[in-house]
Amino acid sequence: MTASVLSVNLGRPALDRGKPENTTGIDKQPVASAAVRAPGARDRTRTLGPDRRSGLAGDYIGDGKNHGGDVQAVYACAREDLDALGAQVGRQFISGSFGENLTTQGLDVNGALIGERWRIGTGPDAVELRVTCPRIPCNTFRAFIAERGWLKTFTRAAKPGAYLSVVTPGVVRAADPVEVVFRPDHAVTIEVLFRSQTLERELAPLVLTAADYLDAESLDYARRGATFTIG
Repeated sequence: MTASVLSVNLGRPALDRGKPENTTGIDKQPVASAAVRAPGARDRTRTLGPDRRSGLAGDYIGDGKNHGGDVQAVYACAREDLDALGAQVGRQFISGSFGENLTTQGLDVNGALIGERWRIGTGPDAVELRVTCPRIPCNTFRAFIAERGWLKTFTRAAKPGAYLSVVTPGVVRAADPVEVVFRPDHAVTIEVLFRSQTLERELAPLVLTAADYLDAESLDYARRGATFTIG
């Protein structure tokens, strides 16, 4: 199967059931296409309006402190992983259910190497994205899915999807082909980085072999051998 974008999804403002004082854009809805741009560093985008923090024009990000900016400009999940996690809990997750901007098919999103680059589309407005880090689940995600023990299920599955930065702006469309155009010379995948930041801190030395490609926060986690608690 040729790797492709199955669905392009944009957030709309809604009450954050995990943090009722906030709004969230986790409820992504499919659109035919979206313009893609580099939003800027998060210390700048957090001060902008919620429709200026994402790499996709028209996407809403309510929590500018923890989401958005160049490192998390675009979030991608594989349709195959939504199906596998859905089978674990006995429900069907539609595309966009995990708050992803791009739902892909035929692409090993969690096997992507940190620093890997994807070209999406074929025309003059084709987009190039760079794999940066995994999604770490939060209370907003837990409340939105509303599945008992969801954070444990999601974390143990270690199929978190990938955040990407924007190398070349353009337009993404449903059914666009996805081509991996660069793979760096290390073994640190999205899954490995996620496991090192959650339940397997002993992977930190391996993660540091990709230091040249890590964002500042991931690099700091690896140097500290940090982990987090899923409750």
